[in-house]
Amino acid sequence: MDQVFKALSDGTRREMIERLTQGPASVGELAQPLSMSLPAVMQHLQVLEASGLVRSEKAGRVRTCHLEPDGLRMAEDWLGGQRTGWEHRLDRLGGHLGSDEGKRS
Repeated sequence: MDQVFKALSDGTRREMIERLTQGPASVGELAQPLSMSLPAVMQHLQVLEASGLVRSEKAGRVRTCHLEPDGLRMAEDWLGGQRTGWEHRLDRLGGHLGSDEGKRS
């Protein structure tokens, strides 16, 4: 899971993932709006692939990239658990603060 968050920590890689939510794209299509060289894009793709967020396949001279939903699902599940825990803590704090207000009146 650390690799997923490391991959997501970079704005360029988040842009690439955002583009892939629209469907598969070639490396060239991913590189075009980023104004960076193909080797630089390939380095970012390697990080995304190692994290399990993206997979790619090569057909002839074209490498096509696909979003891998299961990679995001693991991070989403972890974040959901954290959110639930924090909501529970904040509800308890709100209840505690509300009971203190009643004592002051």
